[in-house]
Amino acid sequence: MDFGSTFTKAAHVSASGELLGTASHRTTIDTDVLDGLDACLVALGNPSSEVLACSSAGGGLRIAVVGNEELVTAEAGKRVALSSGGKVVSVLSGPPALEDLGEPDVVLLTGGTDGGNAEVLLECAGALREWDGPIVVAGNADADVASVLAGRTFVVADNVMPRIGVLAPDSARAAIREMFLAHVIGGKHLSSRGGFVEMVRGATPDVVLTAVELLAEEVGDVAVVDVGGATTDVHSVVELDPDSIGREVVATTRVTRTVEGDLGMRWSAVSTVEEGFSAGLITDDQVAAARVGARGRQSHPSYLPDGDAARALDERIAAAAIGVALRRHAGRAQVVFSPEGRVVERTGKDLREVGLLIGSGGVLRHSPDPESVVRRHLSGEGGWQLPEHAHVVVDTECVLAAAGLLATNHPDVARGLLGPLTRH
Repeated sequence: MDFGSTFTKAAHVSASGELLGTASHRTTIDTDVLDGLDACLVALGNPSSEVLACSSAGGGLRIAVVGNEELVTAEAGKRVALSSGGKVVSVLSGPPALEDLGEPDVVLLTGGTDGGNAEVLLECAGALREWDGPIVVAGNADADVASVLAGRTFVVADNVMPRIGVLAPDSARAAIREMFLAHVIGGKHLSSRGGFVEMVRGATPDVVLTAVELLAEEVGDVAVVDVGGATTDVHSVVELDPDSIGREVVATTRVTRTVEGDLGMRWSAVSTVEEGFSAGLITDDQVAAARVGARGRQSHPSYLPDGDAARALDERIAAAAIGVALRRHAGRAQVVFSPEGRVVERTGKDLREVGLLIGSGGVLRHSPDPESVVRRHLSGEGGWQLPEHAHVVVDTECVLAAAGLLATNHPDVARGLLGPLTRH
């Protein structure tokens, strides 16, 4: 089960990894979130199966990041928070004012390399004593943060940046997931019935990224672009060039997720059109109609296209969201001049060698030719490090979240479920 912000989706999977059936229902956050589960189970014939779930209902997982410096440890914390499946609501440097946190579910506190300066980290911890929510501490291992936060709800993870140029997200990512399960899912009061908290294994984006990691074990470099109503997410697992590791103050990681909050099909349709137009992905002769259509979609997020022209505009908005989101994730290569002469400077995550690019999202599932929508703006012209020879498929059966839920305890079943996405 994937309890989404708009739809609840179910996949019934056999012990061999065969997809036996799928169902969906609007997410019933207005009554009880398990009402949507009941509707999906009825549609599937009420199977007597173990139920595993992920959730982004009720706003998903909201994370505030607090670090020593905006460009170093706070940036490192932001990258870790995104890879943990959260929506980053604020990134603050230095001791925070509570009103600046942005109403998060969890605060990720970072700061200092191991053995380095501990003063600012301890000051930040002191300021967070006034906040009554859960805190994940992933900073200088030598700082005695535990004594400062005594009496608060917190957990100490490994430092996300133990030394300059090294980003170590795994321990903090696991701690954030545990905080989400222990304190956030129940705290959102999405269900008054028993069972919901017990079936949820993680935030949906975190679970999807687990599936992408499993895919990478099978096919090598892989990327997923998921177009939603409010955001467009890009997940990638790419083997890094050994020569590039350690050159950046905040290192690029093999497993990466980015979330673009201004790119989406409904709640952020207007900004998607503007960003697409600025990037040259929506042309001068298309933009006027696109702007009108985007305003209507943003005003009525439940709108479904009712004709060929409306569907074509939905696909144009989706293609722009995909193109801009992939560019932001991948960055570009540019020739710059330095004291050493002409050098190639790269930003972002190099996706040029990605062999498999997966599209996800309702707009793609309902398109007659979804692969062409994903491919529309994959040109690397201008130095963009976009996939050059990737096979493009679309997750029409919504199996990524299901495979991510199965990956830990049933990895062979998960691989079987992902099989159709890897055959190319």
